[in-house]
Amino acid sequence: MSSPDPIERFRLKLVEQVRGVFNDTAGGQQPVPPSDEALFKRNSPIRMVHADIVGMMVGGIRALLLQMLHPAAIQGVLDHSNFREDMHGRLRRTARFIAVTTFGHRDEAQSAIERVNRIHARVTGTLPDGTPYSATTPRTLAWVHVTEASSFLAAYKRHVRPDMPGHEQDEYFRQFALIARALGADPVPTNRNEAEELFRDMRSDLRTSPEAREVARLVLTQRASGTPPGLQAMLAAEAVEMLPPFARTMLGLTRPGIAALPARAATWGVGKTLRWAFKQN
Repeated sequence: MSSPDPIERFRLKLVEQVRGVFNDTAGGQQPVPPSDEALFKRNSPIRMVHADIVGMMVGGIRALLLQMLHPAAIQGVLDHSNFREDMHGRLRRTARFIAVTTFGHRDEAQSAIERVNRIHARVTGTLPDGTPYSATTPRTLAWVHVTEASSFLAAYKRHVRPDMPGHEQDEYFRQFALIARALGADPVPTNRNEAEELFRDMRSDLRTSPEAREVARLVLTQRASGTPPGLQAMLAAEAVEMLPPFARTMLGLTRPGIAALPARAATWGVGKTLRWAFKQN
């Protein structure tokens, strides 16, 4: 049997490298196999959006930056995680959860949701002002959800399908709401208008803090093992560019300015290359 041609070898190597970033391949973890018995049908909006690797990476960074502006969300991270030593592990576990609940068999998705609910039940404490907090608080979970849903969709539209029909965008929110409700979030948006309204309403819950700025710095500067040099900086610049102005101000971040154009173009190019590598074009 003849060996693969150079282009095919490059494609396979790229796929292997990307999978190593998102999966603990050294520990034997394999990518989540897409199932026909998942919570969502193949080619439905949520599966299309969550299948785009670069869009999910940029959207994930944007969402995490926004989440750190919620006092309870960041305090839970500070009190109950080792994010400073294992930021990559935290992001990898989040990505795994999204992959399982989007593409995995519905039984595996349900098990993953139950596991996260058990973890959240243990995440409790007190804010600096003495207010008790819990990771099971519906409104806190609602902020985590709306930042993820809006960020993933915004990145997908920006880099993959700028002309995504409105009804498919609404269906994306409706589908993602199933997972959010199972995790205890409330209120949960089921369309674009509800998402925008919830985002505006929750602005009053947000606070800036030195801790939020510290986490933002770590998110934007730590490079995951196996990530090509320069890729993290490019994705970070694009995520910061996509933040609403108030969030950049609260986190002490400056807009990339003229560098935003190269970052956007480079992100688009990387995304196109990865969609080719994973045969998603």
